[in-house]
This record gives sequence, structure tokens and C-alpha cells, in this order.
Amino acid sequence: MFQDGDHRKIEQAAPTGLSAAQVAATILEGFNRHYSLFRYSAQRAKSLFEAGDWHQMQQLSRERIEYYDTRVRECVARLAPALRKVAPQEQGGSALTPAQQAFWQDVKTEFVSLLADHRQPECAETFFNSVSCRILHRDHYNNDFLFVRPAVATDYLGSRLPAYRSYYPLNQGLQPALTQMLAGFGLAAPMEDLPRDTRLLARQALRALRSMLPRHDTYRLAPDCQIQVLNTLFFRNKGAYAVGRLVNHGTTLPFAIALLRRPSGHIYVDALLLGEDDLSALFSFTRAYFLVDTETPAAYVNFLSSLMPRKPKAELYTTIGLQKQGKTLFYRDFLQHLAHSHDCFDIAPGIHGLVMVVFTLPSYPYVFKLIRDRIAKPNMDHATVRRKYMLVKKHDRVGRMADTWEYSQVALPRVRFSERLLTELRTKAPSLLEEDGDRLILRHVYIERRMTPLNLYLQRASDAALERAVKGYGDAIRELAAANIFPGDMLYKNFGITRLGRVVFYDYDEIQHMTEMNFRNIPPAPNPEAELSGEPWYPVDANDVFPEEFQYFLLGDPRVKAAFLKHHADLLEPSWWQACRARVAQGRLEDIFPYAPERRLPHRAAASMAA
Repeated sequence: MFQDGDHRKIEQAAPTGLSAAQVAATILEGFNRHYSLFRYSAQRAKSLFEAGDWHQMQQLSRERIEYYDTRVRECVARLAPALRKVAPQEQGGSALTPAQQAFWQDVKTEFVSLLADHRQPECAETFFNSVSCRILHRDHYNNDFLFVRPAVATDYLGSRLPAYRSYYPLNQGLQPALTQMLAGFGLAAPMEDLPRDTRLLARQALRALRSMLPRHDTYRLAPDCQIQVLNTLFFRNKGAYAVGRLVNHGTTLPFAIALLRRPSGHIYVDALLLGEDDLSALFSFTRAYFLVDTETPAAYVNFLSSLMPRKPKAELYTTIGLQKQGKTLFYRDFLQHLAHSHDCFDIAPGIHGLVMVVFTLPSYPYVFKLIRDRIAKPNMDHATVRRKYMLVKKHDRVGRMADTWEYSQVALPRVRFSERLLTELRTKAPSLLEEDGDRLILRHVYIERRMTPLNLYLQRASDAALERAVKGYGDAIRELAAANIFPGDMLYKNFGITRLGRVVFYDYDEIQHMTEMNFRNIPPAPNPEAELSGEPWYPVDANDVFPEEFQYFLLGDPRVKAAFLKHHADLLEPSWWQACRARVAQGRLEDIFPYAPERRLPHRAAASMAA
């Protein structure tokens, strides 16, 4: 089973001084404190959006990621002194006595009873698992002591107030309904021109509906027409989003409305996103988590799932900042898939990296990554790699870096591993592998959504597809640099292509902040012999980068070279990188939109702010 975090075990515990009911209440109290702070962050995000404080918005997003583990540690610290220690694990003390087993089952039963009227029971169960996993030996990661399966159903769990509001355009007209909807979010900042924005929104929405309906229905709203919109805005970076669905003639049209703020303080509608693909891009695993205030997250996730049915609920929980609940759902989905599949884990296709052992289950759309014991790169070790991945977790990923789920103590059936993968793991990452009978225990693993490696894609792409991919690759480099990320290793094998054709970076062991780098011109050679030498004739410091050299390892393929020079020739010039670094150092946040330019409303030329 997957265990939250990467930490040392407390010895197994049994009651002394605290009853099962008291332990359960302490754990729930810890979760309630966590979720109240989680909601307060989203409430602060609304104020920061209204004030245009973008740096504080990003700082808040980074800090919130740490809230969960902090609350878990606090809860364990409260419980640990009151729990009697048993024999250390190395002396065979991993088995619970019958009395201890009965106690932990009672704790779980008491905890379930406390969730009868709870609004976040699924997240509370995950918190219970996280606390218990820091106390129990992994042999007891089962449904007797943990919530391997959920105990409280959330399919129809509602908030004290409905999760979404409904408006009926047939009674009042589409534009007035949109006006009432946007006003209902209660933003303290004034709207720049609400009649103009709602008129443009209504025009684009009707155009989209006409394209979806039979010809004889294209020019009227049906009796069932309604706008359903989630009660609170979704905040991220410089943008706020109203998310909902338009129902007409039994057809559901998912939408999101992007709101931005002028430097003057006025709010305006920048874009209308329509359809599942637009919303999937907005809620992508390659972007920072939203700040959204919801009393009942299951209600929001169920609503979002109706808009994006192909996106797993694990990813939806993660995108709204509940990444631990996302991990729990991923594990449950994964167990279900293992039970109904028969293929074997095997080494992932592509060029093998120097830092990670990467393997995959062909029938499952994710890859598994373990850090090698011996890394053939200077100044690179396990701790450094983990810091890089945590940097990405907390950073604004601008749609160009894949999110990862980090697990420890992952137990998998040995029979599902190919022999060549077993050999690879035993040879390359033995410190992270434990063989326990018919199980393999992965002590630490990263899991990412699987993508087509860019180098493999380019080998078989048509000329038009290759040009689009190369342009996307250069765009990814530019946007990462604008977000203060220098990829380090820019080889195509470290980038992938998503289902929607977006180029995404996924190898983080060499990333650094742009502000740490020194982008230099190659000085002229003092003589012809120096130029022909295999060694540089100029001093090179650790963080020196020479963009003129990129062409030697990026542009060997004539087709790739032609496409790259057509769209991104300036990336080979130190001056571009120096100018970008200077902007980042000044604290400038560039405009990087999570939607295509054609989704923006016609008045966008007046100003532009990033979302």
C-alpha cells in the first residue's frame, strides 16, 4: 500500500491513557484544523486577487502545499506520548497483539462514527490514514486499520448551501442571467464594463450552442435552459475563473469564464472557455493548484467530473489543492486496475536517464520513477533530486511541467514485474527495493502521467506535426524561463507530448532558477588551434551557460533544425536569455494564459494580464 510522505516510523503503538474514542477525536480535530486553514487560504486568495497582489498569491499557493504534512506531524506528536511502545521492529515486533489490533479497529470505528455529518469525510479518512501510517508497521496497511476503501459515501454529499447556483435565461434572457451570475460572486473590486462583457459572453455561448444543436433548434433557448455555476471562484496566479455548465435541449456545454484585473483595479472578462478540452487544459496536471473555497469538496469534484469525464477524480482533487486525497484515489484506482489487468511492469521505452530508473505498466497511463543509487552526474545525490522535485511541486508550472505524486513504502506483487525490470531495479536502485516474499516494496517512488517522449515523437512525425512540436518545445522553454526555471538538460528526451498536443517538461534533476544562471557569449578563440581543441579556451564556472552551444545537441536533424530556426532562432542568442533573466530578477510575472488566444473576447487588445 502507499504511505503518505517520506519519514521514519514511530514504533507500533497501543493505548495507554487515551481511549479509542479520544484518539479518534484527536485525529479528527487535527484534520478540522487543517481544513479550516485550507479554506482560509482560498478566502485570502479572493482578497489578493481583488488587490492585484500577484506575488503574495504565488507565495500563498506554495505555503499551502505544506499545510497538510505540518498538521499530520502535529497530530502524531500529540498522540505519540500517550501510546505505549511495543518491541522494536528489528526484534520482530511488527505484529500487533490481539489487544492492540482490537484497539486500532476501535479507533477506526470511532472515527467513522464522528463523520456522520461531516462535510469532508473522504479527506478526513485520508488524514486518518496519514496519521496511522506514521504509527503502524506497513504490514498493517489494510482495511482493518486504515481506510483502504472509503467508509463514507460522498456521491450525493451536499453543502449546507448548494454547491452551485442555477440561472434560467428563458425567463430573463441570456445576457441578464450572465450579469446576475457574475455579480453573484461578490467581488469587492469594480467590474470594468459588465454589460459589454456579458453581451460578448452571450454572443459566443449562443454561437457554440448553435454548432451543437439540430438546425431547427439553433436559434432558440429551450424550456430546460439553465446556467449552473459553482458557487465560488477558482483562483490561480493572476486569474479567477467561474466554472459551470450551460444546459439547453438536454445538451450540456461545460464552460469557464476567465476574469482578470487591470492595473487600475477594475475586473473584466478576458476569455470564455467552452467544452471538455478547454476545461481539461485549464485543470491540467501541468499547472499550479487552484485556490478555491469549498465546504464540501466532493460536491465540487463531482460537478467538475461531469464537465471533464475523462479526467480521473484523483487529478481533480489534486488540481483544487487536495493532493493527498488525490493520492488516495489514485491508489484505489490503481489497485482496481491491478486486479483487472494481467500485463507486467517493464522498463519504459526511450533513452535511459542517468538519474532515474523509469518503468511503466503498459495498460496504465502512468510512469514510475526511482532514483538510482549511483548517479553519474557531479554534485547529484538522492537529497538533491528530491529537492528539485519539491521545487517543481511548489512552483508555478505554467502548463509546462508535469506534476508528480510522491509515495513511500509501495507494496506491489512481484509476479507483475518483468525479469529485466527486476534486474534493473536490483542493479540500479537496490537501496529503494525490498523483496518481501511475493511482494516488492518500493521505499520511494515518483509517479507521473505518461506522455510520448518528444524525441520519439519527432522521429515519426509528419513535417507539419514536427513543426508544431518543435514550436511547442521552444514555447515551453520560453515560458519556463519566464517563470524563473532553467531546465538544465534541454534534450528532447526530457520533454513529452500530452493528449492535447502540448509539449511538457518532465525531467527535473538539473533544473535551476534562471536567476542562478550566467548566460554568456563564447569569446573568440585566441588562435586556430584553440578553436579545434576539444577543451574550451575560456574559463567556465558551474552555472555558466552558452546558448550558442545548444545547436550542437538540439539541431542535428535537418527537419528539426529548419523548424527551430523558423520559430526560435533567438533562443540560440545569449542576449535573449540575459534579457529574460533580467526581467525575472526584477520580479516581473509574465503573461502566460491557460487557454488559446482565440478564446479571448474581442476587447482583449485594451490590456493583457496573465492567468
